[in-house]
Amino acid sequence: MATIRPFQGLRPRSEIAEQVVAPPYDVLSEAEARDIFARLPRSFIQVTRPEVNLPAGVDAHGREAYAAAGLALQSLIAEGTLEQDASDCFYLYAQKMGDHRQVALMALCSTDEYDAGTIKKHEFTRPDKEQDRVDHMLGVGAQTGLVFLAHRANAGVAEALSSAVAEPLFTITSEDGVEHSLSRVGGASDIARIGAAFEQLEALYIADGHHRSAAASRVAAERGGEAKWFLCGIFPDESLYCMAYNRLVRDLNGFTPGALRKVLAREFELVDGVAPVPTERGTFTMYLEGTWTLLRPLPGVVPEGDPVASLDVAVLQDRVLAQHLGIDDPRRDTRVEFVGGIRGAGFLSDAVDGKRAAIGFHMVPTGLDQLFRVADADRVMPPKSTWFEPKLAGGVLVNLLG
Repeated sequence: MATIRPFQGLRPRSEIAEQVVAPPYDVLSEAEARDIFARLPRSFIQVTRPEVNLPAGVDAHGREAYAAAGLALQSLIAEGTLEQDASDCFYLYAQKMGDHRQVALMALCSTDEYDAGTIKKHEFTRPDKEQDRVDHMLGVGAQTGLVFLAHRANAGVAEALSSAVAEPLFTITSEDGVEHSLSRVGGASDIARIGAAFEQLEALYIADGHHRSAAASRVAAERGGEAKWFLCGIFPDESLYCMAYNRLVRDLNGFTPGALRKVLAREFELVDGVAPVPTERGTFTMYLEGTWTLLRPLPGVVPEGDPVASLDVAVLQDRVLAQHLGIDDPRRDTRVEFVGGIRGAGFLSDAVDGKRAAIGFHMVPTGLDQLFRVADADRVMPPKSTWFEPKLAGGVLVNLLG
């Protein structure tokens, strides 16, 4: 059972939303965040990246920064840039990128269900990043980051959402060309129907936001009450756009290109001169010395029935990166760079041709069906297994604590 709640969302005033909504905090460098704030002084970036309001060199994860984030949020409320709805609502957050459109239900989910495993995870969290989210949440007195949840497509949920009366609030286009639209569902019967439909789901799954979810659970344990509910954007799996999460490796760990190919041929069929982007699950491509090569595991290489070890990203990590290139801990090894599929195969080949890396790997996207199987088995994926586009923007909705 998935329990969701409506809430009194804090959101940008409709006529200035384009000046407020910002890229997600974790895809920007400090320089990029400062540039946005210099151009758009109402941008929500001042809450999610509060160092933009502080002198260069100040610790972006220190007490001063979290206090600045809280002051920035209060200032945006006081000046009327952000306004709070007077009654509990659900919200529909639609995004359009090219021909792809996806719609999330914005609602509060239960930290008790997260703790119990009804909201399922597939990734380990890092203590430092988790603590950063706890400190930020307490510093601003709000949940400002959306947790990205997915669920298996359900006809009852789809019907409840499509039949709801939704009042448009704003439609804007962000600098990356993605259209973002927010509408509000406030009718009592619609709210009840949507809540009942979600109760029929067996589970929700974290697609992105493991650190924000874990932080919400910790804040709930400390504060209780309304803090036991956290802000989520919930999508049906069929609507999401999964992209590859690719790899670049700085060097060949002492191998010559020919020697590396020779050892890889013991476990993979190598097909040279292929298209850069692989299309068949169970394969990936390698860019080395100006050539794209398809790697297909030989029989017996991939463990059958193991939802984690059979993932393409796991095969690459276990059989290539760790076994031959010496990358045993991809979370901390600086020799490997993870590259979102939105950058394209040309980014990989350009990096290798330009000597910024020695070798590149292009993956087939990890699917939601694979994510669900791993989470259902209470397992975790290798780091950087999934990449979703478009990203959920910052400042679309905020949930005040208390």
